[in-house]
Amino acid sequence: MECERVSVAGDGRHFEAVIVSPVFAGLSRVQRQQRVNAVLREHFETEALHALSMRCLTPEEFAVAFRG
Repeated sequence: MECERVSVAGDGRHFEAVIVSPVFAGLSRVQRQQRVNAVLREHFETEALHALSMRCLTPEEFAVAFRG
């Protein structure tokens, strides 16, 4: 999936991510998370990744949310 920015913090099993991609334009919050989940599905299935909290933004939304 095309991303302009990905930042992840976590403890090895539980993670928080900010994902910035133009792919998210026009998609709902749920649709955006479904796109990311589809990419990460194999990691969830092998239990390498237990929990992921994500904030999925377009580049424009990121510029507004994180300006400064």
